[in-house]
Amino acid sequence: MPSTLSKRIATDPAYERTRENMAEFERAGKAGKLLTDSMRILANNARDSRLTSRMAKEMSKVIKTDALNGRGLRTVTDGNLGLLQGFEFNNDARLTTVFFAPYTVAIDRAAGTLNIAIAAFEPKTMINAPSGTTHFSVTAAASEVNFGGNVHTGAHAATAELVYGDQTEAAIALNNAVTANSTQPLFLALGVRFYQQVNGKFYPLNSGKFNALAIVKVDLPAAAPPPADGN
Repeated sequence: MPSTLSKRIATDPAYERTRENMAEFERAGKAGKLLTDSMRILANNARDSRLTSRMAKEMSKVIKTDALNGRGLRTVTDGNLGLLQGFEFNNDARLTTVFFAPYTVAIDRAAGTLNIAIAAFEPKTMINAPSGTTHFSVTAAASEVNFGGNVHTGAHAATAELVYGDQTEAAIALNNAVTANSTQPLFLALGVRFYQQVNGKFYPLNSGKFNALAIVKVDLPAAAPPPADGN
């Protein structure tokens, strides 16, 4: 049975602010989980122990930028989801401290493509790899997220295992596709995985603890035009 305090929080006008905060906190947690789930194939291998709480905290910041709805009713959809650009899935191995090769990002909403192009680079110069690394792969995750409908579409791409050496690695293209002409927010993440090769097999280094993944681009749908006067 609910406690007396629980009943008061649910009904007492004195707890109105508490109810509003709880509603938005719950909404932030669900939005964070949805975004993480949309990139789960890569996020499962590049995350720290506090990812869930850190993502919820960032989603709370997004909700607080919603200028359309009142307290307790604010949403991430009506907030500034662009604040998530730069979010690191693994604070123990941040992309900004791991990967230094130059790259460009291209999102074509009409075509539904989210691409990353990485120029030719020397791995040992441009990647800060942990001790024991023999190989690495560069990854990308793309997602289209309908926060209001609680659904998502995701895609991912990755290179083969590449030698971590002083050779010049050829340019890399990581291409992903979601729904063409989507009206939902689009997210693109870039990551690096590290491996150790033993007897011809590739093993994730320290169970993926040193893998990096970060959101490098958020593309928001254009705002709907206001209705014509008199209609």
